[in-house]
Amino acid sequence: MKLKRRPGAVIFDMDGVIVDSMPYHFIAWYEALRPFGVRINCFDVYSKEGEKWEISMREFLLRAHVRPTKKLLRAVFRSREKIFRKYFKQYIFKDAPEILGCLKENGYRLALVTGTSSGEIKKILPGKIRKYFEFLVAGDDVRKGKPFPDPYLKAAKLLKLPPSACVVVENAPYGIESAKRAGMFCVAVTTSLPARYLNKADAVVGSLKEVIALIDPACKIKHIV
Repeated sequence: MKLKRRPGAVIFDMDGVIVDSMPYHFIAWYEALRPFGVRINCFDVYSKEGEKWEISMREFLLRAHVRPTKKLLRAVFRSREKIFRKYFKQYIFKDAPEILGCLKENGYRLALVTGTSSGEIKKILPGKIRKYFEFLVAGDDVRKGKPFPDPYLKAAKLLKLPPSACVVVENAPYGIESAKRAGMFCVAVTTSLPARYLNKADAVVGSLKEVIALIDPACKIKHIV
């Protein structure tokens, strides 16, 4: 499906879209849960990306018949954060800075919606990238995270735009569902999961440069051939 009109804003997910961080999130989840006999794979983590961490962790623990008390959830979460910080390398996807810059120069308003907490965003996303976004909606900014529509509806409210005027760039099923339930056009990128898992999006592409070609072909990115 193609865009029928120029959007007023483009809203990006962060992990797996702007920052190549999903492999490190998997390592952190895997290592933090392993002492409790929980075995997870990449699909477990990638398919639930964007969901509030308490919900994901509770499900993973219950799978191993471990009672997810509040004390245990907090302890595992702190362990997961510590492991993530140990291994994480700040890799920004190729072309992301140029694409964000071009969209900004061409008059698009930009926002970021992520399930990551506001405190962690500053550690993961460099300031030179954050500057492109007019608004950041973190996981702790909404009561219900993805796949509920709340995160994207909050972004539209901050932008003072109707949801139909916004295009979302996502990489995970829960994020796609959140965007569609919010009434937004969604483009999915196969940076984390194969296209068959992203088929609820309006369009599925293989890279950010294909996203920019769909939204605004007038953007001349030097890496695009």
